[in-house]
Amino acid sequence: MNARAAIASPATRNVAIPERRGLWAALGHEWRVASLTVKLSALLLLLFYLFAAASPIIAPYDPAHQWRELPDCPPMRLHLAPRADWNQGYLCAWPMRLDVPLARHYAEDHSRRTFVRLFDRGHLFTTAPGDPPFFLMGSEGLGRDLFSRIVYGARVSMCIGLVGVAISFSLGIMVGAFSGLMGGMTDSAIMRLCEVEMSLPSFYFLLALAAVIPSGLSTTATFFLIVGIMAFISWAGFARVIRGMAASVRSAPYVEAARALGGSRARLLFRHVIPSVIGFAAVNASLSIPGYILGESALSLLGLGIQEPAASWGNLLSQAMDPQTVAYYPWVLAPGLFISAAVMAFNFLGDHLRDRFDPSNSG
Repeated sequence: MNARAAIASPATRNVAIPERRGLWAALGHEWRVASLTVKLSALLLLLFYLFAAASPIIAPYDPAHQWRELPDCPPMRLHLAPRADWNQGYLCAWPMRLDVPLARHYAEDHSRRTFVRLFDRGHLFTTAPGDPPFFLMGSEGLGRDLFSRIVYGARVSMCIGLVGVAISFSLGIMVGAFSGLMGGMTDSAIMRLCEVEMSLPSFYFLLALAAVIPSGLSTTATFFLIVGIMAFISWAGFARVIRGMAASVRSAPYVEAARALGGSRARLLFRHVIPSVIGFAAVNASLSIPGYILGESALSLLGLGIQEPAASWGNLLSQAMDPQTVAYYPWVLAPGLFISAAVMAFNFLGDHLRDRFDPSNSG
């Protein structure tokens, strides 16, 4: 029987031949099998990272600009402009004025309009210079546009998780894989060090370390110091898990064969042990990002993180610490909604990845 006949024979006709798919095809397949919740979570995270990447374009105003005459202004309603005024803009809003200044009670000023211009002066939407501002989500206590500050705050709050996970998980993978591969006294000494680090009360230790950050540092320097502190706290627990996986891989036949062929410890580590745990690490990384977002938010809320006038979702919530302020100006809670949405989206996405790549769910 020739090869062509063998391929067409009944014995081989129903054999499933694995299909080699490219990266985009694999991503497309994962998107198709994902649930609606996972798809919405992915789109939401994509929107938040778009905020971080294109802040100057999406934000209508400078996040530090203050309209002192409009503190704690409520969100404004958007209207379709009259057809005769379309040369100034298709959308408009009634400017707000203080009716009772001490109580900060606002009313719409129907004697004039402020036109919202799309794709004007490098912004997705904004108002003309000299016109009253349009506050999509209201303003905070100093009269700064809350939506602009939320968009710029995404740079810190959304990126701190990625940078922190990259540092802590790289360190955890290296230390844990090396410890599991070496075994013996080296393994024991490294694990005792990890246990000492894990025994520290994380949040209070984080507060103590953040309190020693020198004042007057730039926002960038403060950002990386906070990321470094949070990564230093969180790497040990992950290293212990990786160590257990690496210890089981150490006696695997392919690792023993590589060792018998004269493979160095570095080759065994980087070519065999680390690739065997990288899938688990990727799934757990997605589940760990919310912890960094919440940690930075807590530090900034307590005044130990990103400082004014720079914006992060955490320090934007500082005004919401006063219950009376929340009662009168509930829109100051908007940054908290963004934090909750980002944390939930990462958790849903991480759960999906864990279900997809967990070998116990293969059936």
